[in-house]
Amino acid sequence: MTAHPQLAELVATCHWIGARGWAPATGGNMSLREDEAHCLLSESGKDKGSLTADDFIRVEISSNRAPSGRKPSAETGLHTLIYRLFPQAGAVLHTHTVNSTVLSRVEKSDALILQGYEMQKSLTGQTTHLDALPVAIFDNDQDIARLAGRIERYASENPLRYGFLLRGHGLTCWGKNVAQAHQHLEGLEFLFECEMQRRLLERT
Repeated sequence: MTAHPQLAELVATCHWIGARGWAPATGGNMSLREDEAHCLLSESGKDKGSLTADDFIRVEISSNRAPSGRKPSAETGLHTLIYRLFPQAGAVLHTHTVNSTVLSRVEKSDALILQGYEMQKSLTGQTTHLDALPVAIFDNDQDIARLAGRIERYASENPLRYGFLLRGHGLTCWGKNVAQAHQHLEGLEFLFECEMQRRLLERT
């Protein structure tokens, strides 16, 4: 298989994520759209800070099947769902950070609303800190097919941009390519840290 031209960039992004402790203990998973029918997805049980190009598995977007027989991430169905829902999505990053995990539990509604932060403009299409930017939150589920079904039903009736949170689990975000997905991850994590600090300070 000829290496995807963005695979080296995705591997570098995985190392960047690992260096920040954003995918601890082999957690998290990352992928890249290869073509209309396939994506390249990180293999299950691998430390994201030391991934190589050989640790990515070709997966069929329509069926979640890996023709090689190797085991892709347990959350394969969430990556393929995003590629089906959003034809413009070219890369997906799923991380387990403290801020996204805790905020997803503290916030009891079905969305975390971010507003008033200049760094909202790090997200594609956002032009002002005045916008109320919702990040959808879904209750976690070990049945990925059932979870994907809930997300798909939500997306059929509501805008779903940049990413979403799984309660007590972490963030899944995407972009048109690896660079944009990386930008969205970094921007959202900065915003989550600001929101966490704001809430803590307001309690004192």
